[in-house]
Order: sequence, then structure tokens, then C-alpha cells
Amino acid sequence: MKKRSDNSPPREVTSNQSDLHPNLATTVNKHLRHRFQKPYADHNIEAFKQACAWLAERPSPIILDSFCGTGESSRQLARQFPSAVVIGVDKSAARLQRHQAQGDEIVDNYLLLRADVDDFWRLAAEANWRLQQHYLLYPNPWPKSAQLQYRVHGSAVFPALLQLGGSVTLRSNWKLYVEEFATALTLAGYKALARPYLPEKTITAFERKYHLAEQALWECRCAINSGS
Repeated sequence: MKKRSDNSPPREVTSNQSDLHPNLATTVNKHLRHRFQKPYADHNIEAFKQACAWLAERPSPIILDSFCGTGESSRQLARQFPSAVVIGVDKSAARLQRHQAQGDEIVDNYLLLRADVDDFWRLAAEANWRLQQHYLLYPNPWPKSAQLQYRVHGSAVFPALLQLGGSVTLRSNWKLYVEEFATALTLAGYKALARPYLPEKTITAFERKYHLAEQALWECRCAINSGS
């Protein structure tokens, strides 16, 4: 199969699922009732230790940028919120190695780590991290109906996201993904809605490509009180 060029127009998400997943509520409620007990991978433990050591020297509000890709969004968020510290997490070393610090401006309040959020979120929750903000920008949509468990809201790690608290922002070019995420938050007792999102300034490569291709973008923002 011919590989698509990086400059080719992004495809819109196609799925065999046309509405909220019929098992969404059952799946979310099951994960809310049962603790995820998968053993931690060593490289994720080491990444978390690195994060803790870095944070120990920077007593500032924490912004977590999950699925940060090349870390462009992490750098942009660090510039936008200079009084906070930003930790970008992505499972791909190849993507993180493509990170570029653009321009001559020194931005030193962000850290990029290779780790799986399945472990990183749980380790952070167990360490009683309380986030100021949590960004989930354009995660893999896993659009097939059979892939619900791979979506953030259908995953067994979803309760850890709730424990971390903060103002959570999820964006996607697949409306249904954002609607399911908002529904999962509602099932967990929070107020959340999917809304159209029009960026004034794009902060990820995916966001830029989708926006330039005039694809509709969607966002869910929710203030999570981790003590509830």
C-alpha cells in the first residue's frame, strides 16, 4: 500500500458507528466501579520519577499535555501559561524526537516524556497530583465500533483522569468522540458538553492540518473537582 504524503489533505474520520456506542454507559460505569490493576511498565515508572524530580525544583501549578506528539502543543501551552509548568507525555519516542524549539525565545517551563498514559495517569493519581489543567488534543479516535476500549472514555484508565482533576480539555475532528467523552464525564457526575471549536491559533500539527482542510473541530471542556 502506498504511504500517504505528509502534505496530503487529512482524511475525515470514517466509522461503522453512527451514534453513541451502545455499550458506552455500561463500560464507563464498570470502570468507575473497578480499579485498574494492570502492572506498571518499568519505563513508565522511570519517566514518572523523572517528572517528579523535575517538579520538585519547580513548585508551580501543573498542566498535563497527554498524547503530546512532537511536543509542539506543550511548548505553546508553556508560553501561554508562564506561571505554570507543562508536562507533555507521548508513547512514541520517534514523535518526541521531532520536537523543535522554534525561534530564539527560551521556554524552560515544560518537560517532554516518553510514557504510556495508562501508567502515567495512575502513577500521578496515586502520588496525589492535582492538575490545574489537562489537555487531550486529537487523540487517536479508534473509530471502529469494536475499539471503544481504546478511546480515553472507554478505557479502564478513565477513572485516573478524573482523580487528577483540573480543567480538562479534549479536542478532536470526530464529533462523536467528543460527544462520547462528554457523556462519560456526565455519567461520572460532571457537567460536560461537546461544542464546535474554531482555533484562533492552532497549537498542534493535527489541529493545523484539520483547520486548513476546513474540517469541523470539536471540543469538550470540563472542570473536574478531584475531591468529589
